[in-house]
Amino acid sequence: MTYIWEGVMPAVTTKFNADFNIDRAWTAKNIDAQIESGVDGIIVCGSLGEASTLSLDEKLEVLDIAVDAARGRVPMLLTIAENSMLDGCRQAGRAASHGAAGYMVLPGLRYLSDRRETLNHFRMIADTSPLPLMVYNNPLAYGVDVTPKFAELAEDAKFAAIKESSGDVRRITDFINGTGDRYALFCGIDNLAMEVILMGAHGWVASLVCGFPRETVAIYKLIRAGRVEEARAIYRWFAPLLALDVSHKLVQNIKLAEAIVGLGTEPVRLPRLPLAGEERKEIEALIRRSIETRPALPAV
Repeated sequence: MTYIWEGVMPAVTTKFNADFNIDRAWTAKNIDAQIESGVDGIIVCGSLGEASTLSLDEKLEVLDIAVDAARGRVPMLLTIAENSMLDGCRQAGRAASHGAAGYMVLPGLRYLSDRRETLNHFRMIADTSPLPLMVYNNPLAYGVDVTPKFAELAEDAKFAAIKESSGDVRRITDFINGTGDRYALFCGIDNLAMEVILMGAHGWVASLVCGFPRETVAIYKLIRAGRVEEARAIYRWFAPLLALDVSHKLVQNIKLAEAIVGLGTEPVRLPRLPLAGEERKEIEALIRRSIETRPALPAV
């Protein structure tokens, strides 16, 4: 299997039918399109994948769909985002046999754990998991901040990567200065991706990639090839779309983009509702303007 911890890794949406059941065909179609566009891995059942509305059995179903769609071309990561650490451990134990290459792990949800509790949460999931782990740090959304000072996690080789979503670009330098090359570092905020990769991140856990995979891959590859001006031109065009990721309605925003470009459908699970009214008109107009001005992509 290809090395997991590098490159563009879409955090894909979970597609639903009108009756809110998982739409297997559209879920697989989007994953195939991502891979054909050159992404390096796929992450399923994260925040964008509406993990909070999925049962453990449904998460395993989505993982099965993704593994089948990938056909061994790229690694698959399953997100562990549970209220209970014990549920997270059960998920880590069960999902290993479903073809996952690793896990992206969040702190326990709905509780602001202190340092000792946070470390215990990650360690116990690592003890249960036979697979390597990416720590997902998003203090803006979840209130728990896994800083470079959590040095104890580095003692366990299973913690291979960190998805950094604090919004502070300086964190990349802090991690590198504090832990060297111990972790593979990933940007987790779309409209900071170029800045974070230039500061030394190994990859991009991307969201708008779900609707615009070729542009996302091109930016990453151009930066890594040292073709910064070419990457910057695409990134500036992409910036208004990337800002749709930094929203409480990122799921609805990105699913609308997927539907417009022909890579998905709009249904979301309750309590979410699809965008409506003036809000929908504004987001749709932005997406369509971006499509009309879509840049030609250089060979990379």
